[in-house]
Amino acid sequence: MDPFKERPEKIEALFTDREKNYPKPYDKNAVDPYTKTRIILMNGTEFEANWFCHQAARHTNNMDLRREMAATRMQEKNQQIDISLLKPEDESQLEHTIGYEQLAVDLTAELAKREKDFYVKKALDFALLEDFDHLYRYADLLEMREGVLAENLVGKWTEIMPGRPTVAHHRHPMDNVRRPTNAKKADKMTTLATMIITAAEQQTMNYYMNVTTLAKDSLSRKLYREIALVEEEHVTQYEDLIDPCGSWLEMALWHEYTECYLYWSCYMTEMHDYIKALWEKNFLIEVSHLHKVAELLKKFEKKEAAQVIPDGKFPEPLSLHENIEYVREILKNTVQYTSIGEEYALLDEIPSNAAFFSYQKKIMPKPECAPSHKVICEHVDDFGRDYRFEIRKNPVPELTDIQDDNIEVGRVKGAASSSGFKANK
Repeated sequence: MDPFKERPEKIEALFTDREKNYPKPYDKNAVDPYTKTRIILMNGTEFEANWFCHQAARHTNNMDLRREMAATRMQEKNQQIDISLLKPEDESQLEHTIGYEQLAVDLTAELAKREKDFYVKKALDFALLEDFDHLYRYADLLEMREGVLAENLVGKWTEIMPGRPTVAHHRHPMDNVRRPTNAKKADKMTTLATMIITAAEQQTMNYYMNVTTLAKDSLSRKLYREIALVEEEHVTQYEDLIDPCGSWLEMALWHEYTECYLYWSCYMTEMHDYIKALWEKNFLIEVSHLHKVAELLKKFEKKEAAQVIPDGKFPEPLSLHENIEYVREILKNTVQYTSIGEEYALLDEIPSNAAFFSYQKKIMPKPECAPSHKVICEHVDDFGRDYRFEIRKNPVPELTDIQDDNIEVGRVKGAASSSGFKANK
């Protein structure tokens, strides 16, 4: 599939009766977990496209270009809100949160398994363990507050157990900065991966920032707050990987191409007939947006789309599915790593005066008071153990105790052993 070879509709033809196109929400008790995660992914992808276009408009005084961007931008926002409305009214905030974290785990794992750039793969593997731990913390809160078992929400396709403990995720902001890729030299899937994961993590960050105040008790509010700020770290690391050297219209072309690829991937992998049809509909809309940006690129910058994306043929569809063994391997090999400068390092090998340690002491002087830790302690008090769903014991021996939340792993030297990151063969 090459979207540049598809016949586009005119932009004006895409404005339709909103009432007739009001979406039908899924049944939370019957829908496939990965249908929910695709919905969350495309919600975030549409937000990223719309927000990028807003930023572009704020950095040009060309009124013709501003008008063209306003037309596609409104359609992107309409697509986003309609995708959001696929979520049913009876799905709670915490239940929906489990979908966000399942997406974070399985999308990150899938992108990492495909990644040819070792530096980008390390970034994916590193944050994977943190989102994996967030899933565990929210799952414990969900059982305590609503009596719902998260294993049923994830379809038992994703394990729920400790990863790198959330209390260890708080790093000095400068240690989250990454070196950018070069879109002209990188594999096409690498460029797509950096844009896809940035949009997904940004959506998660925005969701947590928005719903934190809606949580119904102090501990829940504090947990959302803590993890929302970790998601800010993730967005920083991922957006820094994106090539910063393209012009606004060159990057707009990449945004539209990414949307086309993701809608096509969703269509190719979706099992829910109604939602599959929505993915096809939105793919055709994005094809029109892609061709419109290509037209603007030629008009205002005298560049052909092929100068930016030489080969428009899509890679294999991006599929969301279980990645249990992959996550276990990364957990076993890298749980004791943190980020130092633009690289990743084993805690045992970094100096004791590193910014990581001083920052931890400043913002988390009493790690035992961290909301992410207290939620597990409260669950143990209520149920006699934590909540987890695992097919066998955690591959990190220090994280196997179901009655004690280890908050030294990932933040204290010698707390666990790790062999290091591995490149794909």
